[in-house]
Amino acid sequence: MDVHSWGFLTRSNWVDQPDITRSLLLICNTVAHQGYCRTLCECLGLIDVLCEACEKIKWKAPSKIQREAIPVALKGKDVIGLAETGSGKTGAFALPILQSLLENPQRYFALILTPTRELAFQIAEQFEALGASIGVKCAVIVGGMDMMAQALTLAKKPHILIATPGRLVDHLENTKGFNLRALKFLVTPIYNFIRGRNNVLFIDPVKVEVSTKYQTVDKLQQSYLFIPVKFKDVYLVHVLNEMAGNTFMVFCATCSNTMRTALLLRNLGFNAVPLHGQMSQNKRLGALTKFRAKSRSILISTDVASRGLDIPHVDVVINFDIPTHSKDYIHRVGRTARAGRAGKSITFVSQYDVELYQRIEHLIGKKLPLYVTQEAEVMILQERVAEAQRIAKTVRSLF
Repeated sequence: MDVHSWGFLTRSNWVDQPDITRSLLLICNTVAHQGYCRTLCECLGLIDVLCEACEKIKWKAPSKIQREAIPVALKGKDVIGLAETGSGKTGAFALPILQSLLENPQRYFALILTPTRELAFQIAEQFEALGASIGVKCAVIVGGMDMMAQALTLAKKPHILIATPGRLVDHLENTKGFNLRALKFLVTPIYNFIRGRNNVLFIDPVKVEVSTKYQTVDKLQQSYLFIPVKFKDVYLVHVLNEMAGNTFMVFCATCSNTMRTALLLRNLGFNAVPLHGQMSQNKRLGALTKFRAKSRSILISTDVASRGLDIPHVDVVINFDIPTHSKDYIHRVGRTARAGRAGKSITFVSQYDVELYQRIEHLIGKKLPLYVTQEAEVMILQERVAEAQRIAKTVRSLF
């Protein structure tokens, strides 16, 4: 269970606080069948127009985090929410913000801070979908994009800002006339990183705790594959062949290995697309768009795609390179088995990864079963994979 902590803050609690811009700089520098029926809306306190918006985007009955957090947030209380991945955290803060915006319309109404650029765009899409009928204007302010174009967008004073901390700091310090003194809501996923300073913004917060520890969801089938490091590519190809017809996210440790693996798989006829931090923002978004649209069935990625992204049709997560930090394992496998669906994860463990793997098992509190393979069947692929490795290496050397 991928446990995230989101903070919901309302402007009413900031009256006696330090200047909001300084506070935001502090946070940024320290560093997602009945539908929402009328009865449920009455229980949550949501107005009809937002319930209808939920039905239009086919959101099912409110999740636990939404049932717990939305009524509290609508009362103007600061909220600290902890919940598993895929549990509906975005709706838990987006719906109260939109309802408050309808009641008291103004520009620069809410700021949502995100750890990654891709998550920022995803959250913006959900705000725009939920707020389509009420004319909500959103702006995504992230790195890798033109600052002048962003400054022009900010000059139009959108209702909702979704930003990564670094680029937000750039605009607060350099974009003339831009400030957030009138902000009514702040949502941040980085509470865990500022525990020693949480009194700067949070006043008597309500803690909504759906999950209390790091664990994985019940519908996720986890396993590991113990293999010699020199045969990792061969085993990857074997697993992809054996589970053909599924959609995969394959996680690598570095940008270089992400590109190499993507080239390798393409040379073998697999429909793979890479995603990593050294790609331009447009290419990163393009890769995600292709994968979401199912024109690519395999996404090879660094941990840039491990947090918060909601891609409903991911069937299998493969940890091709085992994560150095155990909690990153939770984030990675959380890309599948989301919102009650089933999913699978396979972690490749080489002779050099045993200690890291043991830390993961300790964190999740369980021993994982071995993913069974027949070595003779796998090694049949060795010659073809070796040739693809040579081609991938040659292509990489040209860049």
